[in-house]
Amino acid sequence: MGRLIVRWLLAACALLAVTYLYSGVEVRSFPSALLAAAVIGLFNVTLRPVLVILTLPVTVVTLGLFLFVINALLFWAAASVLDGFFVAGFGAALLGSLIYSVLSLLIDQAMRAIFGR
Repeated sequence: MGRLIVRWLLAACALLAVTYLYSGVEVRSFPSALLAAAVIGLFNVTLRPVLVILTLPVTVVTLGLFLFVINALLFWAAASVLDGFFVAGFGAALLGSLIYSVLSLLIDQAMRAIFGR
């Protein structure tokens, strides 16, 4: 349980970092970042697998590049349901989700190095 909380806190920090690295994404406060990180995680766990299966033919034809579109749509959807988390448009969602994904990858690597597995 502690590992999940640490991961969530770091994901919120990554979301705040996205706001500093790219002006198309805005998070007003750390509590907003915590909520946004939780909603993005929830969307990735529940909606992403369904969308990946439904768009499998397009994903195969585009050699997997359509997964970037799915990530951007989920990032944008999270911003649309939350106050305090704003994305300027689809292009901003695409770039913001790419930056967030890279930061999340780095967080995952650090978590594996620290906690193992």
